[in-house]
Amino acid sequence: MPSLKELRKRIDSVKSTRKITSATKMVAASKLRRAQEWAEAARPFAQHMSRVMASVASGMPRTDDMPRMMVGTGKDQTVLVVIITSDRGLCGALNTNLLRLARRRIAAMLAEGKTVKILPIGRKGRDALRRDHGPRLLQGPDTSKMRRISFADAQGIAEQITTMFDGGEFDRAIIFYNTFKSVIAQIPTEKQLIPVAIPEGGGTVLEGGAAYEAEPDESDILIELLPRNLAVQVLNAMLENNASFQGAQMSAMDAATRNAGDMISRLTLQYNRARQASITKELIEIISGAEAV
Repeated sequence: MPSLKELRKRIDSVKSTRKITSATKMVAASKLRRAQEWAEAARPFAQHMSRVMASVASGMPRTDDMPRMMVGTGKDQTVLVVIITSDRGLCGALNTNLLRLARRRIAAMLAEGKTVKILPIGRKGRDALRRDHGPRLLQGPDTSKMRRISFADAQGIAEQITTMFDGGEFDRAIIFYNTFKSVIAQIPTEKQLIPVAIPEGGGTVLEGGAAYEAEPDESDILIELLPRNLAVQVLNAMLENNASFQGAQMSAMDAATRNAGDMISRLTLQYNRARQASITKELIEIISGAEAV
């Protein structure tokens, strides 16, 4: 049985841990509201951007003149996997669940004989994948210094992906990130970036009963729209993942704070019982000594 001194040290240690988890929970809660607003604001823009682009592309005849980002290279041998994780931990199984999905897809592609290149965005994903997929890792951006995710940050990543694609370094690009649903629910998501999905068949895609008309020319619009759409999709994924991180961290730290409180109660009860037993033993010794005299 631990001594009274050891129990006191354990109680003080758990109290210190509870202060840390409680403070981290409060910080995450304060950041969550703004991160959620940003993610929810970017979500419809990214969706409509894809729909407008698909509508413009659907009106074009399938020719060799279509942008390669839209139709692909004609091969599917080399795949670029973009994985967005957090830079910090204390967020439960958020990164673990996403990396499990990514690893499963990477293993499936390698089993098919494909070449996989991994672009990690976030320190946790980079560190976790270095041991198993070190030779496949590319140099990603340093997101630890990003205090606020901006379009310029996403545009820099999109330009890196575009440069690699124009240089023939991959045939297809997919991105993995966590989609924010609620504080206790974050969904690991896989999405194809390049080539962009186009609705089957020709004609104009109708959105809410409105038809999109391209002016002056669909191909000219797509040349400008495709790189911007890539940056928008990357931005949306980063904002979704950031909101997921804040929600997961708040939830994990709330559970840790409550668990620390329960542990303090159990240790305090154990300490009081040990202290009472020690006092009782001393009283018995005193009484026995007095009776012996």
